[in-house]
Parts: sequence; structure tokens; C-alpha cells
Amino acid sequence: MRRKRAEEVSGLTKAELIDEVAERTGISKKETSGIIEAVFAAITGKLRKHEKVQISGFGTFEPRRRKARVGRNPRTQEEIKVAASWSLGFRPGKQLRSVVSGKDRK
Repeated sequence: MRRKRAEEVSGLTKAELIDEVAERTGISKKETSGIIEAVFAAITGKLRKHEKVQISGFGTFEPRRRKARVGRNPRTQEEIKVAASWSLGFRPGKQLRSVVSGKDRK
């Protein structure tokens, strides 16, 4: 099986997600939209507090602290201070990894 190039891989928009969930559950798109917004708000709220969010079978969203460091301006080679910051990491769950890798053919 040939792998798709990056430009051939299509994404999933929020509107498409709402359509897909509404179709699978039989709930109206308006209600589905509210539910999805609530899920996103709950996840975002926890991440805003720098708390880990684990969704069994899907994966883990984890805020990660980056330490302050000394960087270098590539143009002038001058040292610059890079402030400490937060980034977001995602670690896929075992089930999601097996689906993406093609080991789970469901």
C-alpha cells in the first residue's frame, strides 16, 4: 500500500467533525455543536491550568515547561535570552497508535 504524501492527506475541520458526530449519534447538528464546544472548553480549561488531560484509548495532552535559555541570533551570532515558556505535547494512546499504524483494521 502506497503512503500518502503530505499534500494528499486531508484534514478534519471542526464543521466536518460536528457533521460526523451528528450522523453517528443521530443528534442534531446544533446539539452536537454544543457538546463538542463543551468538550473543547473542558480540555482547554484544564490545559490553561497546566494540568494533564488523559482520554483513554485516544491520548494524553500534556503542558510542558520549557526552561529559559541562551539562544543565538543566526544572522549576527549575538547571544539572546530566550524566556521560559509553556508548550503542549500530545502522546497518542495505544489504541490510536495501532489504528494509525494500520495494525487495527476495524
